[in-house]
Amino acid sequence: MENTLQDIKQTVVIHAPINKVWEQVSTAEGIAAWLMPNDFKPEVGYEFHIQSPFGPSPCKVTEFNPPHSLSFIWDTDGWFLSFTLKDLGDKTEFTLIHGGWPQSDAIIGKANQKASAIRDNMSQGWAGIVQKLRTLLES
Repeated sequence: MENTLQDIKQTVVIHAPINKVWEQVSTAEGIAAWLMPNDFKPEVGYEFHIQSPFGPSPCKVTEFNPPHSLSFIWDTDGWFLSFTLKDLGDKTEFTLIHGGWPQSDAIIGKANQKASAIRDNMSQGWAGIVQKLRTLLES
């Protein structure tokens, strides 16, 4: 599809070992602490929900590769989230990618707004959420 919006990508270096970061981003309790409440289970094919500001969002785990990567389909608009971890010794590089965006003028159902506006808002939101994860792990 042409004119689709670019993926949101946020990368941060966290002053914590990869296993500590992995535990925080790959368990229901860990994800709830920095992202949103959920009933996630670390199994490919597992269907779960994240409690977003617009209500429960159905999700499905598509990749689970400890302690390096986790991906899942998020909601019903074709989105996906991927978390990638890179071991830097006593630090970890964490990258979040929110992809699957439609064309900029497509309407995102739950919010009833153009995808371009939703993407801009979410890009800022993800920057804050990734920093929240870093702060949580470094405290």
